[in-house]
Amino acid sequence: MRDKVGRPTKLFDQARERLAMAAEYLSIDPDVLHKLKYPKETLSVCLLVRMDDGSRRSFKAFRCRYDDTRGPTKGGIRYHPAVNIDEVMTLAFWMTFKCAVANLPYGGAKGGISVDANKLSRSELERLSRAYVKAFAHFIGPERDIPAPDMYTNSMVMGWMADEYSAMVGQPSPAVITGKPLALGGSLGREDATGRGGYLVLRHLESDLHLKPENTRIILQGFGNVAYHCARLLHGDGYKIIGLSDSRGAIYDPDGMDPLAVMEHKRAVGTVCGAPTNGTCKEMDNNELLLQECDVLIPAAMERAITDQNAHNIKAKVIMEMANGPVTPEADEILNKNNVVVIPDILANSGGVTVSYFEWVQNKAGFYWDVDEIHHRLESIIVPETRNVWSIKNEKNVDMRTAAYVLALDRISSAISAHGTKDYFSS
Repeated sequence: MRDKVGRPTKLFDQARERLAMAAEYLSIDPDVLHKLKYPKETLSVCLLVRMDDGSRRSFKAFRCRYDDTRGPTKGGIRYHPAVNIDEVMTLAFWMTFKCAVANLPYGGAKGGISVDANKLSRSELERLSRAYVKAFAHFIGPERDIPAPDMYTNSMVMGWMADEYSAMVGQPSPAVITGKPLALGGSLGREDATGRGGYLVLRHLESDLHLKPENTRIILQGFGNVAYHCARLLHGDGYKIIGLSDSRGAIYDPDGMDPLAVMEHKRAVGTVCGAPTNGTCKEMDNNELLLQECDVLIPAAMERAITDQNAHNIKAKVIMEMANGPVTPEADEILNKNNVVVIPDILANSGGVTVSYFEWVQNKAGFYWDVDEIHHRLESIIVPETRNVWSIKNEKNVDMRTAAYVLALDRISSAISAHGTKDYFSS
């Protein structure tokens, strides 16, 4: 579907426009674009779960494997009432390109259940998680499709899922899922991996973006695991955190705040509102926080936070996307015209899938690295790929998002073309 001026309204169609934009800067065989036009396979099922009161409830569940040309597909599983097939396909598309940007031997996938996990008991949550694996057992696998945690799922949920899969195949199979508890084959460094990846990207681009930590004010929309660790690391290096938010509200203080103290307050009362700051704190809603004065804005919550409705009023010089798809294509156009540098999600938040890859490798090898080794290996991947994206940006005179998609598409195209294209078979 398209709006009155011909722009796509579905998230998946908007995502595919990024592919078309990147293709303009490469000599891509039409076979490649045809292969990437739609997902390789998508499955939608109904999970029937026994509730604590004895009743049974049905939940819509999805899994999409977008492309596996470069290796097994990889992607999280989210529990959220708004989960739908369009969203899952879009996230799988983004994961395909994210893995290629990080040059990991993976394709992209995503899954989810339409459910408000906060309204389930722990026993109901376990039964639902195990039901998901039973329904998708033929769809996933250590060499086929490797899930991971996402929104409202965690290491405990991944542990249940890995256990269920292992029981179904009759042998321990820790490599089927990443993001597991350490005691069940999880990896050190996984908890802060996504936030640390964004931190490494921004630190590497400091001189290019003319940022100095002591003079740089940062706002993060969202204060879950990703935003917390990103804020913690940046604050530790001298950046001033002046705004944070969660689903219940936002706080803003130009004098700054300590994210560790804010998180301690949130854990105690359930929200960032009322947390201690360095000066006079102002409380507001999430949308208002996006429009406050700052140097770097980090949307780390939901998709489509910045749209054509509010992009004109963004005051940040740099936006780093730690959420998936927080800036719409229409907003991108406005931000580019206003000379706002957008560090795209498929680069900025690729630290999570990178350390998930490390977990998968360790599970398969049966040998585990210490946390310093994990951090070193993460930096050795994130920093060179950040430089590659920045170099393509300057070489082709494009924005960073287009540059990241050009880098990813070139790698995916090479893999697809290696199987032979029309030019090869017709010559």
